[in-house]
Amino acid sequence: MNHPTIQVSPSACVPGAGDAIRHGAIHLRVTDLGRARAFWGDALGLRERDRTATTLTLGTPGRDLVVLHSGAARPAPRGHAGLYHVAFHVPTEDAFGRALLRLAVHRVPQAPTDHIFSIATYAHDADGLGLEVTRETPRRVTGRIVTDREIALIDDDGRRRAPTEALDVRPILAPLAGGDPGPHADDDTVVGHVHLHVDDIPPAAAFYESLVGFDEHMRMDRIGMADFSAGGDFPHRLAVNVWQGPGAAPTPDDAAGLVHHELRVDPDGLAAIAERMDAAGHPYERRDGALWVRDPAGNALAIDARPV
Repeated sequence: MNHPTIQVSPSACVPGAGDAIRHGAIHLRVTDLGRARAFWGDALGLRERDRTATTLTLGTPGRDLVVLHSGAARPAPRGHAGLYHVAFHVPTEDAFGRALLRLAVHRVPQAPTDHIFSIATYAHDADGLGLEVTRETPRRVTGRIVTDREIALIDDDGRRRAPTEALDVRPILAPLAGGDPGPHADDDTVVGHVHLHVDDIPPAAAFYESLVGFDEHMRMDRIGMADFSAGGDFPHRLAVNVWQGPGAAPTPDDAAGLVHHELRVDPDGLAAIAERMDAAGHPYERRDGALWVRDPAGNALAIDARPV
């Protein structure tokens, strides 16, 4: 079946352009703060912004991006709902190339990938928590083909392509040949999307679309995944999958994993979310100006109206 064109405009190269919902910091429980800092701080390039006896906040000069919490007694276990990966979006190809090179310099195994409307690389920290670094691109996906046998995208040139293909990093790294990637991620780096393991797609999709306000733009039942946009030009702001198994229980509190992630909306949007939660009878708490809520799989969110 053919689907409508996905147009990714040049403005989408500015992460978050036009989105009604944006991501704040992601909070992760880890087994060792020092070792986690070496990955999220040194290899990824995030700067230390705050520290307590049990937490370490990293980000850019203007924003918190990840808050690491001590307390995990073991790495992230398989077979549970929780974090699949958090994606940090960078604004330029140069910033993406430097991220690739920085991870390589720190000997972090990674998987550079071409998604047509974005280029990305994937890695894991020592606890098995997933990282993606993404550069949103102005290329177009002119159609989708979804059958029982395949999911394919049609690019600008009319070529049928898989949604994920190996990325040729040579032209991206060529301008940096022999150079130093520098110690820090680009100052305009943001949390651009979050991808979660859930226990069942339909209730998770209904929660994020009908209650939180994301727009479902692609349901891939054959592979057990749903993908959502936030109203802007870029189509991929949140995703859920059942790749840890249908009925997967939440990640245990003694294991590394997602503590919660922050979402930011405007004040009217926050009031509307609360009204929808009330109407649906979905439980939440109000704390420090935020709505604290869990999705049907148990993944925790804090939704507020603070600027990103």
